[in-house]
Amino acid sequence: MEKIYEKYSKQVYYYLYSITHDREISEELMQETFYSAIKGINKFKNECSMHVWLCQIAKNKWLNFLKKSKRITSLSFEDGAEKYLPNDNSIEDIDEKMDIIRFYKEIHKLDDRTKEVVYLRIKGELSFKEIGEIMDKSEQWARTTFYRGKLKIKEDILRNEKRM
Repeated sequence: MEKIYEKYSKQVYYYLYSITHDREISEELMQETFYSAIKGINKFKNECSMHVWLCQIAKNKWLNFLKKSKRITSLSFEDGAEKYLPNDNSIEDIDEKMDIIRFYKEIHKLDDRTKEVVYLRIKGELSFKEIGEIMDKSEQWARTTFYRGKLKIKEDILRNEKRM
């Protein structure tokens, strides 16, 4: 199990961080994920990759964490947006950061499933096949959901730019 941890711990951590946006929670959930994996290694049937199996466990740990703490996942850049701005005052850097903030605000407006697919793809750097396996859907479903989410974000950004 130590070799499995060495091989997959970073990937599981990045997956968790892509959905929690919190380093401490991600680390804690990663440890719980591997603890559960050790206890349930005999349940691994090789029907999917080890990475996907671990991410499924991690997702369940995250959902349990949310239920226990009654927290709602959110990514709010309105509160404390200044920490995402660069220390220097170059206009280009500030404009770039503001574009990123606008982009994440638009992601946040998506429905929960689409938002999760977008985060898994962008932040988790997972393939559509892996995303489909994690969410108990097909690879095509993940691809289509991501594409529709991307179109919605693009439309909303363009609509907001026309208003300015």
